[in-house]
Amino acid sequence: MSRTLISTGSTFEKTIGYSRAVVQGEWCFVSGTTGYDYRSMQIPTGLEDQIANCFKTIGEVLDEAGFSLDDVVRVTYIVADSGLVPQATTCVGSYFHDIRPAATMIVAGLIEEEMKIEIEVTALRQS
Repeated sequence: MSRTLISTGSTFEKTIGYSRAVVQGEWCFVSGTTGYDYRSMQIPTGLEDQIANCFKTIGEVLDEAGFSLDDVVRVTYIVADSGLVPQATTCVGSYFHDIRPAATMIVAGLIEEEMKIEIEVTALRQS
């Protein structure tokens, strides 16, 4: 079974030693993705803008791997503060409204103070 590693070129990937995504057979595992624009390494201050960046990066990685958001079967959200949960759920719901993958939302500290959310997905290629 073939294995493909996908990178966004983020310095985090090289420093920490991971891939943005790993494709193994019909599965695509996308690492936790924060709200950075990984080309400029800038992160917006607003939660909705960070979520938009997360889904932009995730969408690009899935596309490069031959998948789409429609293939996502599992999503994990890590939100930095419980006060952000109502806004986060409304915003992320707009991306997965019809797809409805299995989901978990966790409130936990993130690596950098400016990070408000991290999103990890698993996709299974549709037959």
